[in-house]
Amino acid sequence: MGGSGARSLPSSLIPMRVLAGAFKGRRLVTPKGDRTRPTADQVRIALLDTLMPWLPDANVLDLFAGAGGVGLEALSRGAAHATFVERDPKAIAALRTNVETLGVRDATRVLRGDVHRELAHLHAEGARFMVIFLDPPYEADAVGPTLEQLGGGGLTLPNGVVIAQHLTKRAPAERIGALVQFRTRRFGETTLTFYRMTSGPLP
Repeated sequence: MGGSGARSLPSSLIPMRVLAGAFKGRRLVTPKGDRTRPTADQVRIALLDTLMPWLPDANVLDLFAGAGGVGLEALSRGAAHATFVERDPKAIAALRTNVETLGVRDATRVLRGDVHRELAHLHAEGARFMVIFLDPPYEADAVGPTLEQLGGGGLTLPNGVVIAQHLTKRAPAERIGALVQFRTRRFGETTLTFYRMTSGPLP
């Protein structure tokens, strides 16, 4: 466009931006349509601000990742590595574009597939994470089953946290396996619920 050398985005993509940290202001893309739902800026800011004690040099797992806004924001704020799990091909394409745009290929891993199957694979590999975030499609009603799988332990470090984004009217249980709820933040119809492992102290 104009003389800047910037290219217009494909009509299938819409822009968003990194909100804070090393990549603040850098443009990201997310696919149009209702297959994925990017986390709203207000929610993303509140989420990452709350997670700041856990983020330095952390391994982060972004489930139902869409175009990767949360995991990439975590990298911008000091996380060491982010693993993304997403199955929608358009979201995966946008996510890979965003990884290349930010130049963080070496600090990321993108897994395309069903979240529950990929969690089982990660567990078998012995992967461990300080921060795990899940934001499944609201119509899928997948928050409870995913938390139950994570509550079995093995993927979360002893002092790690798991955060679920969900409809406010569909609050998950206060305790799920080894996960114990310690905080909620509500944004109208959307709520963030924070869990910690029972074996680990809060920072």
